[in-house]
Amino acid sequence: MKRAGLSTDKVLRAALDLVDREGVAALSMRRLGRELGVEAMTLYYYVPNKDAVLDGLIERTLTDVDLRPEGPWRAWAQRFATSFRSALLAHPGLLPLVATRPVVTSRGLDTAEHAAQALVEEGFSASEALHVITTLATFVIGQVLAEAGRTPGHDEPEPEPDLDPTRHPVLTQALTAGLGTPEDHQDRFTFALDALLVGLQPRGSATAKAGPGKQT
Repeated sequence: MKRAGLSTDKVLRAALDLVDREGVAALSMRRLGRELGVEAMTLYYYVPNKDAVLDGLIERTLTDVDLRPEGPWRAWAQRFATSFRSALLAHPGLLPLVATRPVVTSRGLDTAEHAAQALVEEGFSASEALHVITTLATFVIGQVLAEAGRTPGHDEPEPEPDLDPTRHPVLTQALTAGLGTPEDHQDRFTFALDALLVGLQPRGSATAKAGPGKQT
């Protein structure tokens, strides 16, 4: 019999809270049941197995990601990357899961298909279209891994490099200018994303490269 007050959404929210605090490695059906005050078997009324929980967490995280292929493709690709970064920064404990687990839910596959179709209409082959999407996703995941720093459950501060200004003048100047600060991470992300989007185009295309927000 189903437990009053529980739902699939509540189970996933509890799983996300647990992962936010302690990371994906801490997630098990037994532990999730304890978080909700029920036996693990009760959870199977709401989610068929742990894989469904993991897939649900990915889909839940991607809910706020803007992947609407509307307008010039570089403009919406930029919005996708920017919103994906924000979603991952909000839940850095999910990074190992998002980085290694493919999107397999119907909703996720439909979203990817819609974006890939838009890229094909811009002259990319089917394979190239998926290359664009996965390249952007991989770039964002790597950026957030560096940006998030510590993993959930490990609060030790990151050590500062011991720089000798005479031996490492450029590194010292960059550190003094704010290297590693949130503002630096934002600037680095924007700088790299702009360069990446300029370079992405169909193989063999003779069209002049355009910056983000400009159509090829």
